[in-house]
Amino acid sequence: MNDTTPLLTAVDRLADRLRALPQSRLSRGVAAEGLALARELSVRAQRIEEPGSSPRIMPDAGLFAVADQLAVAGHDLAHALERAPEGAALSGAVDLVEATARRCGL
Repeated sequence: MNDTTPLLTAVDRLADRLRALPQSRLSRGVAAEGLALARELSVRAQRIEEPGSSPRIMPDAGLFAVADQLAVAGHDLAHALERAPEGAALSGAVDLVEATARRCGL
C-alpha cells in the first residue's frame, strides 16, 4: 500500500490557499490553473480505477468551486493510489501539485 500522505498534504495545502484568495486573483488565471490541476488529478485517478476506459473531464464549476474540485480530485487520486502497485505515480502527482502552487505564487 502506498503512503499518500505527501499528496494529501500538498493538495489540501493548495486547496486551502485557493479558498483564501480574492475573486480578483482567482480571475487572473489562478482558478484556471487550479481547474487544470484538478482535471489532471481526476484523469489520473480514473486511469488507475478504470483502465482502458475514456476518462470523464471535470466540468468548470466556477471560480469559487476550484478549491473544492481540487480537493476532491486529489483525495480521489490518493484513494486510487493507496490500492495501486507500490510507487505508482505518487511522486509525480506530488510534484505536479507543488509545481502548480509555485506557478500560481502560492
